[in-house]
Amino acid sequence: MRSTLPPPVVIVPGLRHHVPDHWQTILADGLAAAGRDVRTVPPLTGDDDQIDCEARVAALEETVSRAPGPPILVAHSAGVMTTVHWALRTRLPVHGALLATPPDFDTPLPEGYPTPEALRQKGWAPTPRTALPFPSIVAMSDNDPLADPKRVSEMAAAWGSSLIGLGPVGHLNPGAGYGPWPQAEELVRELEFG
Repeated sequence: MRSTLPPPVVIVPGLRHHVPDHWQTILADGLAAAGRDVRTVPPLTGDDDQIDCEARVAALEETVSRAPGPPILVAHSAGVMTTVHWALRTRLPVHGALLATPPDFDTPLPEGYPTPEALRQKGWAPTPRTALPFPSIVAMSDNDPLADPKRVSEMAAAWGSSLIGLGPVGHLNPGAGYGPWPQAEELVRELEFG
């Protein structure tokens, strides 16, 4: 018998974890207030774990395994990379995934971010280029300092994801002025209803 409940939502944050004024936090709070089952991958505690791909993949696996059904994943930044690495390993079903502004971990990032060598050593590179086993939407910025739009388009194509352009939204984070991102809820609905 098919459940009448909407799919749970799992929020997959980036390397900066939980920021109160981040659109993912605002989305999670709004969906939960509307009665939706929303879970967020918890922050990692050890300093070494902060950029450890395996630790982040394990945390996502644990969170999804506790969800009451196949979830819609809502990933941002390094959370997208966590999701695509996890998708290669998991056997858990997923309803769909919103993958917002993925960084390009195969090329140097701006100062203040991990180096390509550090990311390689921690298991992030090379970026998986395998089709995801669930429907997905990649939301791309025209001026993301962490990824060139051409590279994001190539990743989306390799993952079998639909690609939507957001215009010049930077990295779609509070530093770029986001806060609320109402389109996220629309995209979650699109993934829910196909």
